[in-house]
Amino acid sequence: MPFDNTYARLPHHFYQKIAPTPVAAPQLIRLNTPLAQTLELDLPETDQALAALFSGNTLLDGMEPLAQAYAGHQFGHFVPQLGDGRALLLGEAVTGEGHRFDIQLKGSGRTRFSRGGDGRSPLGPVIREYVVSEAMHALGIPTTRALAMVTTGETVHRETPLPGAVMTRVASSFLRVGTFEYFAARNNVDALRQLAEYAIQRHYPEAAEADNPYAAFFEAVCAAQAKLVAQWMCVGFIHGVMNTDNTTISGETIDFGPCAFMDSYNPAQVFSSIDQQGRYAFNQQPLVVQWNMGCLGGCLVPLLSQDETEANAIGEQILGTLTPRFAEQYRKGLCAKVGLHTATDSDFALTRELLSLMHQDHVDFTVAFRTLCDCEDRADSFTSLFDAREAIAAWVEEWRSRLKAQGNNKAERRHAMRAVNPAFIPRNHRIEEAIRAAEDTGDFALTHRLIEILSNPFADQPENSAYQEPPQPSQRVHQTFCGT
Repeated sequence: MPFDNTYARLPHHFYQKIAPTPVAAPQLIRLNTPLAQTLELDLPETDQALAALFSGNTLLDGMEPLAQAYAGHQFGHFVPQLGDGRALLLGEAVTGEGHRFDIQLKGSGRTRFSRGGDGRSPLGPVIREYVVSEAMHALGIPTTRALAMVTTGETVHRETPLPGAVMTRVASSFLRVGTFEYFAARNNVDALRQLAEYAIQRHYPEAAEADNPYAAFFEAVCAAQAKLVAQWMCVGFIHGVMNTDNTTISGETIDFGPCAFMDSYNPAQVFSSIDQQGRYAFNQQPLVVQWNMGCLGGCLVPLLSQDETEANAIGEQILGTLTPRFAEQYRKGLCAKVGLHTATDSDFALTRELLSLMHQDHVDFTVAFRTLCDCEDRADSFTSLFDAREAIAAWVEEWRSRLKAQGNNKAERRHAMRAVNPAFIPRNHRIEEAIRAAEDTGDFALTHRLIEILSNPFADQPENSAYQEPPQPSQRVHQTFCGT
């Protein structure tokens, strides 16, 4: 198996080389076989050998474990040194076509970036990240992915003793805005340039051909992040902790700690237990990504031009493109959800009116859009979701009129809508059920079932229809938690 680690060839102040801390009795919970095949991995055949590999107890040839250094703004406050405190980059799997994928262990033990932590992960957050990241992939949203999860046979101490676990996750890279902030905070322009050139080569090679490669790179990252957040908003996803150290250069979703998908639509929805002020609420995410990209732009100023005034002007001009990019992506995405591919201003206004009615009547976000897919002729099942029957009936009539004006046929519209409105999302109460069963009794059947259902989110799956349903009042999850 071709295995490399180009990051290990950067200067030593970019990372700490350190081996995973062995665990007592690793047991494999799940291997993502389709992903392993995509990565062209030649893996051991026995569960015992796989558990040893994905716990960090054994390493493959070519792996050079290292903890990456980075900083970050956490809830708006700058922390000059964070880094991988419980994760290790093993290296890169290289496919036959030359595609590189970073492979990382999470929960693999202490590093010099642990800041007093134990470097371990409880089982619950490992299950949550596996389930949600693979669901995001199935929804077509750029994301880190889950390759494997194992239990460690050890106890992790948080508020209560919990079973420990290690997750193996995959990304096109684990470079973050905070990686750039780490070197900017130390005024290390040489390191910033090295990091930018490395990121350009890994993610945006076309930027190297531009008149100003660093400006082209910044613009590409802004575009990727604008599109990503628009995609989140169109499926009701709330990241929960959009710190700059959780914002990737590649435009992939990363770090599924206190994240959640909305049930009833509420633009101000917050689930994260650590977001006391609602900084990362659902409707704040577009503003936050703008702020985070401003942090990246500030780091790149020394590279954009030798003249600081000119460099700031270049950065501000590029940053100014992010909001219109997001607005365009969000408008198109939201209009597609109601079958309006024209995505005119009036189409978007109609779609926002629907969101307002959903908010007013506490209608489930996912159920409403999925039900609408089949309601062009008979809308009873859709309108029955609302209390304001006259208002939603009037909305439906206007919607039908707009659909007819587009000119495509009903079957095409229905097919297009069902392709962007999932029937299944990783609902909070279902994830909690799976975690409880795994932690309390060691039963992973619910975890496996949930992963399988979410791997095909746009199909009807009548045998699993209960997993489409919103939670009952007693099942509602009001807060989600980070595993550190």
